[in-house]
Amino acid sequence: MDDIDRQILAELQVAGRLTVTELADRVRLSAGPCHRRLRELERVKVITGYRAVVDPAAVGLGFEVLVNVTMEREDSTTIREFETALVEVPEVRHAERLFGDPDYLLRVATKDLAGFAALRDEKLAALPGVQRLTSTIVMKRIVEDRPLPVGRGTGTPRTRSRGRQ
Repeated sequence: MDDIDRQILAELQVAGRLTVTELADRVRLSAGPCHRRLRELERVKVITGYRAVVDPAAVGLGFEVLVNVTMEREDSTTIREFETALVEVPEVRHAERLFGDPDYLLRVATKDLAGFAALRDEKLAALPGVQRLTSTIVMKRIVEDRPLPVGRGTGTPRTRSRGRQ
């Protein structure tokens, strides 16, 4: 991966809907070579997909909670069962397994506090192997969906508002 590939990645992270022509112009290549580089980055899974970023509040899911999960046991069967069941909970927007305590950190989105209480009691607490759930309500998002710093030196992605993606 060279500096031009890094520029392509930086541009696409802030404006994923660029046409190949627009992208080529931004990284100072002609369309053909830019398109070949883009396809190669996709082929080798440096670029793993494209998506729309949706405002949770705009679709009625503006109540966000961080949930720490501590497991009763950490044997491979329990972990596999927990993670398989967790994937099936659509309100879980993000889940990470951690070293140390807690064992997992989840970001969940619901309509309101009552919706979260039901989710917590009926789904999350019932997941295999869960010993304890600790929840923290998100007051305000400060940094969200920040592009990876793929550029070298000052070649990091340009800052743009989410509305211009």
